[in-house]
Amino acid sequence: MLHGWMDVGASFQFLVDALVNEWFVIAPDWRGFGRSEWCPDGYWFFDYLADLEALLDHYSPGEPARVVGHSLGGNVACLFAGIRPARISHAISLDGFGIPAERPEVAPDKIAKWLDALSDPPSFAPYPNIAAVADRLQKNNPRLPRDKADFLATRWAEVLPDGSARLTSDPRHKLPFPHVYRMEEVLAIWRRATSPVLWIGAQDSFVLKWLAGVRDESKSDVEAELKRRMAAFSNCRLLTIADAGHMLHHDQPVAVASAIEAFLGV
Repeated sequence: MLHGWMDVGASFQFLVDALVNEWFVIAPDWRGFGRSEWCPDGYWFFDYLADLEALLDHYSPGEPARVVGHSLGGNVACLFAGIRPARISHAISLDGFGIPAERPEVAPDKIAKWLDALSDPPSFAPYPNIAAVADRLQKNNPRLPRDKADFLATRWAEVLPDGSARLTSDPRHKLPFPHVYRMEEVLAIWRRATSPVLWIGAQDSFVLKWLAGVRDESKSDVEAELKRRMAAFSNCRLLTIADAGHMLHHDQPVAVASAIEAFLGV
């Protein structure tokens, strides 16, 4: 299970608890997130693919794996399914359907923005205590119950000797990406995938409208963009979870777990 941006592997705990069958679940912290080490040389998106391959080499060298990812993690899973199709038996993406397509003309400004950010690297302000981290998690997701927020806070942050709390993730993950997201390249990779793919969206998530650049209630552009992306896969299904936002594995873990196990045929 591959977590999303500014999240941790333990974010899947509620989903794992809701699974009916017994599974050997691996949910790492991506490099520079959670308890994983920070990278002194910074971060490059394709390192996630290399890290996933290293994990599969270690845990599943002889057979294809079932991979579940949320947001960033789902995007990595779907790309890997097209780059190394023999290594993935099923790919499941939770609210991760790529990012908005970009035009080549944006490249100069994107690179300039990245260079500017390097001279003033981002940082995280400390929280007064671990409870304040839980407060922030609930502010980000009003559906999140307090007990879950308290659990996640202890995984997202560490308590310092003075009682304050600091996020464990490397703030340099907030640096802007300098490269252009070339949709045609992504589609070409997805077309190579041979495993069945399940995209699980959330009824109240911002993601689909963000992808289509839609801000009003019109659905035509959203549906057209989603169909274009799904059509790249030879076998891609879509399921939407009701009463859930972007963190659907927190909001509706039982429904998400049920959908995953049904897709896996168990």
